[in-house]
Amino acid sequence: MSRERSREVEALVAFLRAHPRLFVLTGAGISTRSGIPAYRDAAGVWQRTQPITHQQFVGAAAMRQRYWARSLLGWPAVAQARPNAAHHALAALQQAGRVTALVTQNVDGLHQAAGSRDVIELHGTLHRVACRDCGGTESRSAIQHLLEEANPELSALAGERAAAPDGDAQLDAGYETLVVPPCPGCGGTLMPDVVFFGGNVPRDRVTRAMEALAAADAMLVVGSSLAVYSGFRFCERAAALGLPIAAVNRGVTRADELLSLKIDADCVDALTAASEDALAAFA
Repeated sequence: MSRERSREVEALVAFLRAHPRLFVLTGAGISTRSGIPAYRDAAGVWQRTQPITHQQFVGAAAMRQRYWARSLLGWPAVAQARPNAAHHALAALQQAGRVTALVTQNVDGLHQAAGSRDVIELHGTLHRVACRDCGGTESRSAIQHLLEEANPELSALAGERAAAPDGDAQLDAGYETLVVPPCPGCGGTLMPDVVFFGGNVPRDRVTRAMEALAAADAMLVVGSSLAVYSGFRFCERAAALGLPIAAVNRGVTRADELLSLKIDADCVDALTAASEDALAAFA
């Protein structure tokens, strides 16, 4: 590890040691080492076509066909993903009593798989599908089985399309005849239990997170550019409360001017090294 990188890790260790009640917010950058791509590069620029919006999904059957076709091909990357060292580091910090709240913008479920408890999933989870008509829910794996059964030709392309963020895959044509399975319970319209771009984070999740932030003594951002307001709002609130904010993220963040500490590094490497040293000090 370089001398500069060592200084960054030392600064993060000092931050972790100094603040025993951390409010943690994570973004896509923490899951890239688990094989799930991020939306933006280090400069905050979109790396792929922007994903479908809430309005597009609910407004047109053709857009739902497009979504489910791409999801049929992209879901296996999420289903097979495993937590990396950064997910495990946060779970260990929580187990040691140093994390009072873990809030994530991700929908991959990897924090829970690593052992984190009471995770506030701002944008929901890809692992569950909900019916817009009856409100019933199904596991995403069960819906995948229905999609594959109804669309064997498209299913044969699995593994041949580049994975995209949030269980998506690159597919620009060939979805026009996709058979979208209806709700098994009422025959209604199925939608992944996530907050699409253009949708609103449920108020109760925001309230719960804000209450947790008020009880913390510092905020730690891991792997997020904070470009989306659903996450940035917590930095605004932390600053208003006078709480120090640290961020471990490659490239710029929307909150750079609010940060007490900025670690421009791979969040898996930096957080893993820093948490190991900090946990040793807590023992």
